[in-house]
Amino acid sequence: MKISSRGEYALRALIVLGQHRGSVMKIEEISKKTLVTVNYLEKILLQLKKQKLVTSKRGISGGYLLLKEPSEIIIGEVVRNIEGPLSPMGCASITKYEPCELEEGCLLKPLWSLVRDTIAFVLEQTTLEDLLENRVRLLKGEDFVVFKK
Repeated sequence: MKISSRGEYALRALIVLGQHRGSVMKIEEISKKTLVTVNYLEKILLQLKKQKLVTSKRGISGGYLLLKEPSEIIIGEVVRNIEGPLSPMGCASITKYEPCELEEGCLLKPLWSLVRDTIAFVLEQTTLEDLLENRVRLLKGEDFVVFKK
């Protein structure tokens, strides 16, 4: 799995909007804070709008704002909707499975499946609120370990 610039910039935009929760932000302001061009950001914000994560207001005081609470925005859902499957290889994908030449007896598939499951688990356990509060969680045994910078 590789996160493209589109996925990275979508998350940056959500973070900026989350930091200004309840405020309408002009696209130029979001662009300046995310270091993403206005043209590219418009396309990304349209995707986030289709996911019902942001909304837009027209007019002179228009712009974008979060539609959901940061605690309700799951990073795994955002990444999947922007990037597609989380699996590093098609043969380990659940949603976009692609058979490989060595399907029978392939000793790598369990590794790729573990990588997929680990990535999915972390992203599904992480919300926009976690990012805004600089929390990243990892399951160790039965307990979550919270990493703060």
